[in-house]
Amino acid sequence: MKRINEIFYSLQGEGRNTGRAAIFIRFAGCNLRCPFCDTEFSEYNEMNDTDIIAAISAYPSRFVVLTGGEPTLQADNAFIALLHANGYEVAMETNGTHPVPAGVDWITVSPKESFAGKAGTTVVRRCNELKCIFDGHTTIANDYGIEADYYFLQPCDTGCPERNSLITQACIEYILRNPKWRLSLQTHKLTGFK
Repeated sequence: MKRINEIFYSLQGEGRNTGRAAIFIRFAGCNLRCPFCDTEFSEYNEMNDTDIIAAISAYPSRFVVLTGGEPTLQADNAFIALLHANGYEVAMETNGTHPVPAGVDWITVSPKESFAGKAGTTVVRRCNELKCIFDGHTTIANDYGIEADYYFLQPCDTGCPERNSLITQACIEYILRNPKWRLSLQTHKLTGFK
């Protein structure tokens, strides 16, 4: 049984796959406690793999994003293989503190150890995209020692429009000085679409 916070259909709002229709499977539970987290962990449904496949089959997209919480705490090799056997392309967004199951098609590592006071806990060293939350204070220069195909900085959403504007401007200035990075905005928040 897996603890599922929610399953929903939307557009991917962040990173390289922004704008792509996707089925999101949001797992409940995380090993970090970040101050800006937008996931409610206390509410979830226990679902077996068959029930999850049945739930996602209602949507036309064949692109599934495993997110959380922290999906590596529950998604395993067998679950990824089951998704593939049912014709799904599988993406995962992880904080990188646990190994990613075999066969995930697109891996986004979004390290948050500096926000959660857990320095040195990232174990994933290779991914498709590294997406770092930029708050204007956290040092990004070492890339957490992670090699990626794409490097994204995402301005931290503090809930305060004035502060968010300052962070976004500082993020853009950082990227202009460090052009290997690209800007990732949370377009689902900008458009008001989940």
